[in-house]
Amino acid sequence: MAEAAVLGILSAFEPYLREELNLLSGVREDIEYVRGEFERMTHFLRVADAIEDRDPKIKIWVKQVRETAYDTADALDMYLLCLRHHHSIGFRGFVRKVSFFIKTLKARHQIASEVKGIKSRIINISEGHQRYSDMHSKIEQASSSTHSDIAWYDCRGDALLLQDADLVGIDKPKSHLIKWLVDEDPRLKVLSIAGMGGLGKTTLTKKVYDDTTVKRRFQNHAWITVSESFKVEELLKDMIRVLFEDARQPLPRGMDSMDPNSLKGTINAFLQQKRYVLVLDDVWGIHAWQVLRIILPECNCGSRVILTTRNVDLASFASKEYHGMVYNLEPLPRKESWALFCSKAFKENSCPSYLEDLSKDILKKCEGLPLAIVAISGLLSTKQKSLNEWERIYRGLGAELEGNDKLMSMTQILSLSYFDLPYYLKLCFLYLSIFPEDCLIDYWRLIRLWAAKGFTEVKEGMTREEVAEGYLNDLINRSLVQVVEVRRDGKRFKAYRIHDLWREMIIAKSREQNIVTISSVRSRAWPEKLRRLSVHHKLEDIQQSICFTRLRSLLVFSTTDSLSMLSKVASLGKGVRLLTVLDLSRAQLETFPHEVVKLLNLTYLSLRSTNVKMIPKAIGKLKKLETLDLKGTNVTELPDDILNLQHLRHLLLYRYNDAHCYSPFHGKIGFKALVGIGSLLYLQKLCAIEANQGNVVREVGKLTQLRRLQILKLQKEDGMALCSSLEKLNNLRSLCVAAIEEDEVIDLDSLSLPPRLLQTLYLRGRLKKIPHWIPSLHNLKRLGLGWSKLKDVVPLQSIQDLPNLLDLELGSAYEGDELLFKAGWFQKLKYLRLVHFVGLKWVRVESSSMPLLEELVLQDCKLMMELPSGVEHLANLKYLNLSDMCETFISSLNRDLQGGDYWKIAHVPEITEHLNDDNTGFRQDNEDNFSHFGCDIPSLATAAVLLLYLLLRVIQAAASVMLVVTCLFTAVLCCRTAAVLLLLLCSSLLPFCCSLLLF
Repeated sequence: MAEAAVLGILSAFEPYLREELNLLSGVREDIEYVRGEFERMTHFLRVADAIEDRDPKIKIWVKQVRETAYDTADALDMYLLCLRHHHSIGFRGFVRKVSFFIKTLKARHQIASEVKGIKSRIINISEGHQRYSDMHSKIEQASSSTHSDIAWYDCRGDALLLQDADLVGIDKPKSHLIKWLVDEDPRLKVLSIAGMGGLGKTTLTKKVYDDTTVKRRFQNHAWITVSESFKVEELLKDMIRVLFEDARQPLPRGMDSMDPNSLKGTINAFLQQKRYVLVLDDVWGIHAWQVLRIILPECNCGSRVILTTRNVDLASFASKEYHGMVYNLEPLPRKESWALFCSKAFKENSCPSYLEDLSKDILKKCEGLPLAIVAISGLLSTKQKSLNEWERIYRGLGAELEGNDKLMSMTQILSLSYFDLPYYLKLCFLYLSIFPEDCLIDYWRLIRLWAAKGFTEVKEGMTREEVAEGYLNDLINRSLVQVVEVRRDGKRFKAYRIHDLWREMIIAKSREQNIVTISSVRSRAWPEKLRRLSVHHKLEDIQQSICFTRLRSLLVFSTTDSLSMLSKVASLGKGVRLLTVLDLSRAQLETFPHEVVKLLNLTYLSLRSTNVKMIPKAIGKLKKLETLDLKGTNVTELPDDILNLQHLRHLLLYRYNDAHCYSPFHGKIGFKALVGIGSLLYLQKLCAIEANQGNVVREVGKLTQLRRLQILKLQKEDGMALCSSLEKLNNLRSLCVAAIEEDEVIDLDSLSLPPRLLQTLYLRGRLKKIPHWIPSLHNLKRLGLGWSKLKDVVPLQSIQDLPNLLDLELGSAYEGDELLFKAGWFQKLKYLRLVHFVGLKWVRVESSSMPLLEELVLQDCKLMMELPSGVEHLANLKYLNLSDMCETFISSLNRDLQGGDYWKIAHVPEITEHLNDDNTGFRQDNEDNFSHFGCDIPSLATAAVLLLYLLLRVIQAAASVMLVVTCLFTAVLCCRTAAVLLLLLCSSLLPFCCSLLLF
């Protein structure tokens, strides 16, 4: 990662050296020297980054270079901030220039001193390592060595020695894989077993490989461990030894002197016309597979190759090439995890009741990872079975992972995936530690943060965000990031998380390298130079002069501490002048923090989901700002000064309004578009502008970099202008257009060349007909038509043949009484939503229509009396949602009703029903929560409480009656007067009447 820091500096030197400011004598030369040294370091850093954890001397050198690079970036940025001035001409300009030079003389001396100090540090680093020459040979030697030279690496072989009694949850996958291996297909097949480190891929494969059924099926057997850093010749020689020994044949003569091609030929010739099973364990990259696939003869003998890998892309590539399949190994289920944990932690005994809750909390950290369960439960088995001891281990699990010898092998095995990352992915991966535990990581938030921090390389023809998307996909394919929520368009995933153990490890690594500092309940000592701060809980009292002067990123996840955090930021003044990222999403903010406009280095600002109502004109000072995220705020208008932000790439400002005074049609509120918005030429996302002012629609055509566009309040007469603009937006991927009123016509039929890359399209407003260009959108994956109210043309006919359509939402799109999904239509559709069809009575689905449909939503179609005819043909349907349908429709689905429709949906795993009287409208981002299908039955606890309440009331009423009788009897015995008797009766009857009323 030191290389990432250095490369970031190299790309930033040029603007400083082009400045026309009069630097003090020698400063420019010093800056040039520093740049030259950093350039010479990059080659060594690329190799050193990969091995620094295995060599303390190199680790120290890399740390020194990294810190020097960061300090250089700070000095250069401070240089611009302190010495920035406005240029002017003439005599007045000359006077201003002289005045400015005098005023900034002190700052110039400070910068000159800092640059000289950095130069001196670099000289010391260089001379200390003999100008890198001696170290170069050592680095090359270390990088070429395999991990087999390292003692802890061999512990992965322990998986091959496990007995069946030590295994949990392996029977089902083992049986499945054996069945696949021994099938009668004569073609060569590759079975890939993929998953993150520690899931038990090697263990499972070994049990399959050793099974007697497999042994009898194949003539030749070979198990080869590849590893992430292998030597081709050694690997091929090992394979020859294993194959020839298995066949009990002597090794080929001269094998030790053969070149790689001869070795490959020997293996290929040996395997000809043989039915073999070959295990390639722990294959890390496609390069390794390309080396090995050449030796595999395809002789139609029924041979099989089993490949284990952490790389999902590699697994898919290898299996598709050789008619195979990918088996994605999943974590152990809860029951099996608990059984494995108890067997290791308590041996033959069961878990003591007083440790059960804490044991389950510890087990939750393992998340079904067998390696982690075995290692941590093994550690606990050596500890006292006391609540305090186990609580200490649970709280300090991160420290245990770092320093406990019993967990070292597990930590090292998991860390192999990290060591294998290229330098640019290491930095991105460690940056994930900014997110709190159990926090779902939003896709676009992460992408924009990576881009804002400059973590992405510059690639020709690609935006920084597109490069970042590739990085994230790479981390997913390497099983380092887990997918939690999948987008319906199938293009990408929506939310992510990282394994709890990985999180503990990257927090430790990030703290060690000063990548991110986390303020939480368990915060440790703060670094002297704080660079990126993530506030998870409460911000502790620290010395601001030490920690905040170098601060580059501030993210606040604690809403309870947001105000105190902001007050600290406000009090720091110049202390945070270098800040580039400020994320205060969901903070308790009512007004825009005025101190923010002083952060002139800011590139990323998020006030998402706060109560901010107005943005000040001074925001125009933030000339470097690239992302302004105001989604979910109360802002409806931006100052004209926003147009000064010429580097702006993402402008997000809209919210959903669910107030009852608005119809569902006006559920989304954007902002009043600025005249001149077309000057923001770098905009990639513009969401969501209101187009009912000025010449805004035409200006949108100037924004040729747009990827996503949302336009609200469009009028019919603006349709032609919008079409003209859309024809210029060749990079557009997502488009949402909403009319100004429900009955306003959206006229987009004059669009002759629609954006060819468009993947998402939402049209909300009346349509005379389906725009003629929609069927030509071959990349379209999501389509929504709301309030179209088509009369004469059934909307499905023209869109049924879209080749990549996955998600279709129709809301009040057609005023006819029947929708027909014909055979062969919508071959890739997975999600279908029909909402608020006023006249719709029947829906028919012919056989072979929508064969891949997984989710069907029917909402507010009051005239539908029965399920869609043919819904029973939808074999892949997993979820049926029925919302605000008529009572006859719902009652027909009673499974006990003779002649009902339940049999049509009996194959659907999940069915929900929801009554909703307030909102029956079409909405792009549906956020309704549905209860399970059927009537709600009071729980036993509720019934018991109600019964007890009634019993108490009965007792109270009986007591009141007894009180009345007693009072009457006493009054008679005492011969009281009539007045006293009446008073006693009233006082007695009052509680009696109250009891009856309450009852």
